Amino acid sequence: MKITSQTTVFSEEANLLLLLLLLSLPILLFFLINHLRNSWSIFRSSSLPPGPFPWPIIGNILQLGTNPHLSLARLAQTYGPLFSLKLGNQLLVIGSSPSAAMEILKTHDKSLSGRYVPNTLAAKSPELNKFSLGWSLECNELWRNLRTLCRDELFSSKAIGTQACIREKKVKEMLEFIGKRQGQVVKIRELVAAVVFNMISNIVVSKDVVNLEDESENGEINRLVRNVVELVSTPNISDIYPLLAPLDIQGLRKKALEQHEKSNKMWKEIIKERKEIRKSRIGDSTHQHDLLDAIINKGCPDDQVNVLFLELFIAGTDTSSLAIEWTMAELIRNPRCLKIVEDELAREINQEDFIAESHVPNLTYLQACIKEALRLYPPIPYLVPHRAVESCQVMNHTIPKDSMILMNLWAIGRDPNYWEDPSEFKPERFLNSSLDFKGNDFQLIPFGSGRRICPGLPMAALHVPLIVASLIHFFDWSLPLGKDPRDLDMTEKSGLDMVKKVPLLLVPRTKF
Repeated sequence: MKITSQTTVFSEEANLLLLLLLLSLPILLFFLINHLRNSWSIFRSSSLPPGPFPWPIIGNILQLGTNPHLSLARLAQTYGPLFSLKLGNQLLVIGSSPSAAMEILKTHDKSLSGRYVPNTLAAKSPELNKFSLGWSLECNELWRNLRTLCRDELFSSKAIGTQACIREKKVKEMLEFIGKRQGQVVKIRELVAAVVFNMISNIVVSKDVVNLEDESENGEINRLVRNVVELVSTPNISDIYPLLAPLDIQGLRKKALEQHEKSNKMWKEIIKERKEIRKSRIGDSTHQHDLLDAIINKGCPDDQVNVLFLELFIAGTDTSSLAIEWTMAELIRNPRCLKIVEDELAREINQEDFIAESHVPNLTYLQACIKEALRLYPPIPYLVPHRAVESCQVMNHTIPKDSMILMNLWAIGRDPNYWEDPSEFKPERFLNSSLDFKGNDFQLIPFGSGRRICPGLPMAALHVPLIVASLIHFFDWSLPLGKDPRDLDMTEKSGLDMVKKVPLLLVPRTKF
């Protein structure tokens, strides 16, 4: 498989990590003496997925390079669609083809549906992990109950239908906000992140949580989200050598917990206010109108609200804002595709009418553009890490218990065995095609598949095209200072998510 991409440095933390490894050599040698025999005997097992031979102590860390999505794709060319690496003491298995994805996420989903939780996350704590939806160690009864609650209150067909007016209202507010800034530079990612954040907050706690104007300029909530994601993405010696985790040598867990506390302060005030309101409803204390009421009715502790809400808002805003930014960037640099989208909107929607969610199914070319952006730039390029809850056989290889498992969606989306001209933005490939991102077509699984599929997929499938369509229908967009769209920097920064290294800045001009 030929790999081509515009890329940039994934993280400068790799050099720091190597330095810390060297400084920690005495401790690591002690650890090595006690565990080397078992570690190497497992690795030398011929039944493991193939992979490059690991260096002592550090394993294959250096082979990840500065652009892991590229490095892992190149390794797949040599070792096949299922291969393994050693990161210190941790075995990592990587799937890089639709067939490998099907085996891991469908055929052996039960055995491989555990979650690998980084040490930076609050959910690493056993006390808080039981409250987690996205980072629950196993798909146990507590996790199923929480997922059922969220599905019923947020993501069921009935819930999605009743939420439409909220999403449409927030989009109208966004358009009014942009309309007052004609000729000014708009930070697309920050703006749409704030809009999605308030969409979710009105559904979850029935109020705006951020001020659109402040957030689009200062990006406080966006910084909180980015800080958490970047901390999780930073190579951490505590993950590579769990024996060192209590020392928190890099201070990453401390920093992450500080971000967790910032989030907690916001929710504590909202929970306190809601409980006081409920007390005032004499004889009607079980009244329910949003997710927060449903959680309080079930007697869930405040810690559960804090963990759940932080995960819901980070997952919902980060992935959606990235998908919208990448889609808008590709449309700006591909005027032909942008013109087709504009013509489609003109046919389907009256000139000055706001776009409703009921229009979205008819916008087939726009939907194809979003699918194509998700193929090229999956918001979570490896999916959230899985963990083997038990050993199992996959593609004639053994995946041992507690192995960490990644799916390289970037490689799958650009594999020439499945995609013609894989590095080109060609939305037409999805026209007259049944291929979708709902978890059944393993060539395109940006939201995952199986037990761990993103529960917010039905919501994202509506608000992402609604926002993109509205941005294009009401405004002409240009790059600042008259820059040529063909020169737009499309380099990626790959960590837990796939960020556009240079944020998209556009200048709006109203059409009507």
